[in-house]
Amino acid sequence: MRLFYVRHCEFKRHCEQSEAISLTKIEKMQTAIINNQLLDKLRQLEKFVGNTPLYPITRLNTKSHVKIYAKLEWQQLSNSVKARAAFNIIKQAVLNGDINEQKGLIDASSGNTAVAYATIGAKLGIPVTLCVPENTSATKKNALQALGANIIYTSRFGGTDEAQQKAQELSLENPLQYFYTNQYANENNWKAHYNGTAQEIWNQTKEKVTHFIAGLGTTGTFVGTSRKLKELNNEIQTISLQPNAAMHGLEGWKHLESAIVPKIYDDTIADENRFVDTYEAFDLIKDAAKFEGLLLSPSAAANLLGALQLAEEIEEGVIVTTFADHASNYPEILETIL
Repeated sequence: MRLFYVRHCEFKRHCEQSEAISLTKIEKMQTAIINNQLLDKLRQLEKFVGNTPLYPITRLNTKSHVKIYAKLEWQQLSNSVKARAAFNIIKQAVLNGDINEQKGLIDASSGNTAVAYATIGAKLGIPVTLCVPENTSATKKNALQALGANIIYTSRFGGTDEAQQKAQELSLENPLQYFYTNQYANENNWKAHYNGTAQEIWNQTKEKVTHFIAGLGTTGTFVGTSRKLKELNNEIQTISLQPNAAMHGLEGWKHLESAIVPKIYDDTIADENRFVDTYEAFDLIKDAAKFEGLLLSPSAAANLLGALQLAEEIEEGVIVTTFADHASNYPEILETIL
């Protein structure tokens, strides 16, 4: 009788183990199907990221032997340069198994990256939570709400620095709910430009680019693009731009002396660091519209200002910059400037 009982228990354990194994296999198969579906969505979406046109600046540029071009970064998914970094960050997180349709991402952003995250998240079915300074433009707030993002507002006085701290806190408190993508420290931010923006510039200028100049925010655009261009031709000059004051009106840009320096920033890459005045950049928005047919955002105008100032100082060359986004993202600013 005892032998029968022992064998019965062993058989029961075997059945339970077999059932557990079967369930594990089913769960793995279901996960694989879901992941494959997510990867298919990523592949479809990737076609709408990058490959932006190079626009010649001809009437505002007075130097005949100096060419100025700008990448029109609003001509891609989510209408800004941040589509590149946001897509690459999300793509790698999905591939690593860090995010999916259940476990979403959390990050801090002052605007364009937030909209890019929300746009991509909506398409992929991935939950997106964003810590956003409360003084972010009404246009971007409305866009985030329409895209279904969960918005957590932080103090306007703390800027993106405080928003970063809040995002990190929430991710640590809720590790099963959030994956902190941390655009300011995520290597996939600058790699998006290293593998994309820089190679596009190199090809579009037929390898003739001599100067690359761009503003610093998360610093991903400048670091990634400059790093790759230097590898392609070490003689290319790379110039970074910053606001000339801690309190400025260039959304997305950082005054590094008074802000938390992004971990992805590499201070050895720039051949020169320059500073741009907010008011001069705002004034240039009018001229860019009148003479170049471009409706620029403040940060795009600041990049153009830096490029024009550089052009006045050199005898010949091919200067390339980026226009992060379009003036349509800032209707309240346009009303006061134009």
